[in-house]
Amino acid sequence: MQRHARTRAQARAFYSGQMRDRLYPAMRKFLARMELMFIATADASGECDSSVRAGPPGFVRVLDERTVAYPEYRGNGVMASLGNIIENGHVGLLLVDFMRSSVGLHLNGPARVVENRDMLARSGLPETIRADCLKARPRVERWVVVEIREAYIHCAKHLPRFKKLPKPIHWGTDSARHKGGDFFQVRPA
Repeated sequence: MQRHARTRAQARAFYSGQMRDRLYPAMRKFLARMELMFIATADASGECDSSVRAGPPGFVRVLDERTVAYPEYRGNGVMASLGNIIENGHVGLLLVDFMRSSVGLHLNGPARVVENRDMLARSGLPETIRADCLKARPRVERWVVVEIREAYIHCAKHLPRFKKLPKPIHWGTDSARHKGGDFFQVRPA
């Protein structure tokens, strides 16, 4: 497509100027304040899924300059993202700062699902993650550990800026009302 659109030189400049294989200090600071992430996965056949993950600021934890982990809380039980990761470990993560800079951070690479007890057994685990494994509310069920192969900016030029409004979060609830109910009116009568 770059050849067709005659953007090869522009793309090469982006790759060499922005594409990295590790987290830089400014990227770590960015992750420490993010509360929302989009995740893209595909199964072994290439069927894609995109989803959202959220948590308190910094819920995507930096293990080292080439590795991040994020918690998986109780959800709807479908486990599409986790199932895809088991079949095809490559993930794409996108974290966007809709509140301040309107900049995003892409993180791509192989991922693996780690049960909470196995995460606790990991040597050298930062105390903040150890605390989440033991007593976080909502309870962390498992973690997804991602090895960073690509880390790069998503530019702000087309991203909106939002204002955060207070909203109670009902982590891990089965309440239809708190989950949004049949918002799109698709349940059979």
